[in-house]
Amino acid sequence: MDQPATNPAIDKVNRGLKRRYRAERRFRLCGATAVFAALCFLFILFFSIVSSGYKAFQKTFIQIDVFFDPAEFTNENLATANFPALIKASMSSRFPEVTARRDKKDLYYLISPGASFQLMKLIKNNPALIGQKERIWVSANDDVDMLLKGNIDRTRPESERRINDKQLAWLDTLAGEGKIKKTFNMAFFTLGDSREPEQAGIWGATCGSFYTLLITLSLSFPIGVAAAVYLEEFAPKNRWTDIIEVNINNLAAVPSIVYGLLGLAVFINFFGMPRSTPVVGGLVLTLMTLPIIIIASRASLKSVPPSIREAALGIGASKMQMVAHHVLPLALPGMLTGTIIGMAHALGETAPLLMVGMVAFIVDIPQGFTDPATVLPVQIYLWSDSPERAFMEKTSAAIMVLLVFLFLMNAVAIFLRKRFEIKW
Repeated sequence: MDQPATNPAIDKVNRGLKRRYRAERRFRLCGATAVFAALCFLFILFFSIVSSGYKAFQKTFIQIDVFFDPAEFTNENLATANFPALIKASMSSRFPEVTARRDKKDLYYLISPGASFQLMKLIKNNPALIGQKERIWVSANDDVDMLLKGNIDRTRPESERRINDKQLAWLDTLAGEGKIKKTFNMAFFTLGDSREPEQAGIWGATCGSFYTLLITLSLSFPIGVAAAVYLEEFAPKNRWTDIIEVNINNLAAVPSIVYGLLGLAVFINFFGMPRSTPVVGGLVLTLMTLPIIIIASRASLKSVPPSIREAALGIGASKMQMVAHHVLPLALPGMLTGTIIGMAHALGETAPLLMVGMVAFIVDIPQGFTDPATVLPVQIYLWSDSPERAFMEKTSAAIMVLLVFLFLMNAVAIFLRKRFEIKW
């Protein structure tokens, strides 16, 4: 029996289908590979940050017996006492065999310079300690902290490490007596910046970020929503509004440092506002986030069906009533989502704030919008440029805190979108 003749057209179609299927499989493979590579790089990034910074959440303390000699407190102002001398006397009494001047200096180096402020605060809170001997846990020096955390290899030659052999022997003696411990580093979250790594914290930068973002939110949200409502609902469609829309879209793509230069020229040089303050930083970030909020708000307004507007106008509502009572409430969840994303973007900005002086070394905790302050990203930038090894782990720890804030803000945006989203 004769075989049925093949159809050349069908054969050509089948060959084309096979090529398309192979191309589709290659495309899927490329997409899956790209996603896998992105996840791998993201994992490497997070692993490097966490592995470098988790030790910063612990702090080393050394226990010393301090005699609050009344001879040191002859002045009515207790803060004028020589607290470093009390610490040195305590260490000398524990190691009386250390007599050489150089060895004494190395011995005193084990205690953080900030320990004297700890004693001063203790005496201010309880003056009855004067004349008594008290057992106190004080902060260890940052090099001691790095050694006990394993960041300094004690097996290396003495010339290649910052802790010498005598200091190692003294630390081993203290550890054998149970006078060295590591606890949760609460000071990292409650103190401001310091030149001593063991005394440096993020609370000052966190307060600065809070005040700066509060200014940004207070200005950018109402102005951005009002501008979006006007352009979308009330502005006539002509050449001028087209120019405004194009410029808003272009401003959203302008590098952030340009806004910093604008803030430096306008707010500081022209208006004479104080440098390195949250109010100036908030104004600069407001200019930067406004285009993002306007674009997101306009997209949210466009998503409201025209039938809502027509129904409101059909029952006698004015255009203002239609927008305020019907369109705006329905578009508000999308506006809030865009605003939170814009605020998260502003939280991570560094370049514009550097231009307005928020890169200064600020020790005091800001108490208001006009106090000198810095923000968390700038604090990370400052610590990353410090030569001390202890600041490296604090940099990673501060990045972890900043990422937590960003994740929380994005999670809130996703929750609001899912919770209040209306599908038409």
